Amino acid sequence: MTTRSRIPFYVAVLLLIGAGISLAVWRHVELGIPWLTGEQRPVWMVEARVDFDGTGEPVLASLNIPEQPQGFSIISEQAASPGYGFSIVENSGGRRAEWSKRDVSGPQTLYFKAQFIPTDNSRPRRLAREPQPREMFWEEPQATAVREVLTQARERSSTPESMTRELIRLMQPDTRTQNTTLLVAEENYLQLLVDMLNHAGIPARTADGLRLEDARRRQQLMPFLQIYNGDQWLTFDPQTAEQGVPENLLLWRQGSESLLDVVGGDNSEVSYSMLRQTVPALQLSTMQAESNGLGFLSFYELPIEEQSMFRMLLLLPLGALIVAFMRMVIGIRTSGTFMPVLIAVAFVQTTLLPGLIAFLSVVAIGLLMRGYLSSLNLLLVSRISALIILVIFITAGLSIIGYQMGFNTGMTVTFFPMVIIAWTIERMSILWEEEGVREVMIQGSGSLFVAICAYLVMSAPIAGHLTFNFPELHLVILGLILLMGQYTGYKLSELRRFSPMKVYD
Repeated sequence: MTTRSRIPFYVAVLLLIGAGISLAVWRHVELGIPWLTGEQRPVWMVEARVDFDGTGEPVLASLNIPEQPQGFSIISEQAASPGYGFSIVENSGGRRAEWSKRDVSGPQTLYFKAQFIPTDNSRPRRLAREPQPREMFWEEPQATAVREVLTQARERSSTPESMTRELIRLMQPDTRTQNTTLLVAEENYLQLLVDMLNHAGIPARTADGLRLEDARRRQQLMPFLQIYNGDQWLTFDPQTAEQGVPENLLLWRQGSESLLDVVGGDNSEVSYSMLRQTVPALQLSTMQAESNGLGFLSFYELPIEEQSMFRMLLLLPLGALIVAFMRMVIGIRTSGTFMPVLIAVAFVQTTLLPGLIAFLSVVAIGLLMRGYLSSLNLLLVSRISALIILVIFITAGLSIIGYQMGFNTGMTVTFFPMVIIAWTIERMSILWEEEGVREVMIQGSGSLFVAICAYLVMSAPIAGHLTFNFPELHLVILGLILLMGQYTGYKLSELRRFSPMKVYD
């Protein structure tokens, strides 16, 4: 007789476990769902304030707003501008917040608020069209000075990045020569760098960044230099030549697009305030999932009532895993196969101590009544039906007594599965008659012990968090239960039973 190979079975189990873990990791990475409960994430609330004086004419105010700032993700945007129409307009030049209103007079204040979360996604955004350097025209003697400075920077560099750094160093006050002194003025320094780099064949532009500091008000944007190296835009500090975007810097405007345009108003200006907040990582991931279209993969899209139901149902596989381990590996005998799981579910609803008291009370009273029913020589179906009715009366009585005594947990006794308890009482009564009190105590105490172990696992906050937010982990539980189903060795409880056989080894 040939034995069937178990290799396909083990391969299938490994695939189940691998699929469950892989899907959970994907959900964590893509949706940002945290592994642990209570995890907090920092969020920056940035408010742009626009002030201007209305001239009695229709107003159209347009503010440049970030699109995909490096190192940050936008999770919400809103405007606070009573009486104004508001919209966000996207075009090839970027994104702009626009306010409009007729007949505006006197001082006006508009607000734009956005929430940003720091991210480690530094992948460059794919550009629809590769930037090209602008053609520049210089008059003498500036043309000769530009040519000399660029030649000197080119000789000391080999890439667009290194040439940019060398050019910035040459333009600093402590390294200036006659040519750079001729070119540089304080008010045109950054634009001069942009023009010279474009003249050298390197696409360049200005950028404005906001340095994020908690609880700061009336802040202004800081100017930066950006060049295109053939693959992505790189950011440089125009004073220190330092390359890269600092961790606490939010690039608000990138490119030559104007920062603020106001038609129908004078004396316009914009300032920024910021505040660092912390929000639960789970709440943040839910908001992100809704914004990126992946919310349908979450139970949070369901109605609240159904979410509550699934929170409880998704704990059952954990209880089944505990029962399978206790019965097949440890060897604990229980009354019924998965009765301890149902008892554990009831304990989750009632908490442990009130649940134990209620369960023991119902079963004890039920056994006494079952003894009376057995004396009536009823058929099995009639006896079970009568037990169900009696169990309902017992639980109702305990609930009323508990409520009158001021114990609200007495009301939750109704969560116990009535039919299962009735069958448990019937099984224990038959076991009492056939095997005696000792066997009833062994199986009853075993059921309670396994139920308490399952309750401790199911009631842990991390268990509810993982089973509800990572339901694919149930594939891992399924794989483990299948593996335990192949176990044919000694149970731990049998080691003591067969320990005398060691003398024959």
